[in-house]
Amino acid sequence: MIKIHDRDLRGKTQIGWLDSAHAFSFGHFQDPARMGFKSLRVFNDDRVIGGAGFSPHSHANMEIISYVLDGALAHKDSTGTQGVIKPGDIQRMSAGSGIEHSEYNASNDNPVHFLQIWILPEEKNITPSYEQKNVTDKIKRNQFVLVGDRHGTDGAVTIHQDVKMFVAHIDAGAEIKHSFEKGRGGYMHLARGQITLNGETLKEGDSAEITEKDFVTIKGAANSEIILFDMI
Repeated sequence: MIKIHDRDLRGKTQIGWLDSAHAFSFGHFQDPARMGFKSLRVFNDDRVIGGAGFSPHSHANMEIISYVLDGALAHKDSTGTQGVIKPGDIQRMSAGSGIEHSEYNASNDNPVHFLQIWILPEEKNITPSYEQKNVTDKIKRNQFVLVGDRHGTDGAVTIHQDVKMFVAHIDAGAEIKHSFEKGRGGYMHLARGQITLNGETLKEGDSAEITEKDFVTIKGAANSEIILFDMI
C-alpha cells in the first residue's frame, strides 16, 4: 500500500521569521490521524529567514536529524558541540537523558531551508550525543545511498533505532528501485523535483507511506532529491 501525503495538506506554522510545514501533528497542528509513521514522529519542512532561528530549548529521548537543502544552519548544544550544517550534511543529535540546543540561520542575509526529523529511540535516557557526516552529490546520483542506520554502517550516522535513512538525487528520465525486507516499510519525502512512485505522481514537498511492498520503483520526471526511511 502507498499512502500519499499531499504537500498542501500539511500543517503550517507561519510567523515572521519561520515558514514551517508539518507532515505529522506538531505544535498547534494536531490531527489524531497523523501522529507519525512507525518510529518516525516529526517531519518538518522549515524555512528560516536570515539572522533568525530557534533559541535554546530542551529535548529528551528523541533522535533528531537535520538535513539542509539550501543555505546553512548553525547548531549549538549543551554538550559543548557547535557547528554549521550545509547541503549534503546529515546531522544526528540524540537528546537521550536531556539536552539543550539552538539552531540559527548561519547567514544574516540568505534564507535556510532544511528538514527536521524526529525518531523515537529504542532505548530511553541514553547519554546525549551528536554526529555529522557529509555525502557528496556525485555519490547520490541515481542511486539510494545509506546515510544513517543503527550501526553507523560504512560511515553513516548512528541512529538509535532500527531505521535506515537513504538519500538519492535522481535525474529526469532515470529510474531507481528500493527493496524492503519482510515486515519493513518506508516513508519517502520528495525534497525537490517530481517523480513517480510505482506509477503515482509525487510533486515537490509530497511524501508517501509505504507498507506491504516488496519493492518500489521511482522514476524521475524532473531532476529530484529524495529522502527515504526504511523501518520496522
